[in-house]
Amino acid sequence: MPKEDDSKVFIGKKKTMAYVMAAMVVLNEKPVRLLARGRSISRAVDVAEILINKFFSGSSYGEILIGTETLTNQDGTTSNVSSIEIEILQPKK
Repeated sequence: MPKEDDSKVFIGKKKTMAYVMAAMVVLNEKPVRLLARGRSISRAVDVAEILINKFFSGSSYGEILIGTETLTNQDGTTSNVSSIEIEILQPKK
């Protein structure tokens, strides 16, 4: 069974351009999926916009999924955290 995880870029607290560069490496080969939760969602949208508008002008958005994940905190309580998954398709040739 082939690994699908190598086409995903998990967005966190690093600078935006670090994620843009990581996504560019994947996008040269195949479509990329940007995944983010909570406060990182706005950074994921920034990364997607930079990729499409600056570096891969022929690329487009694919599937965009939004949802809520329930996480268990260290003290045993649970929290709901928003999540997003943005697919960016390769430029048409």
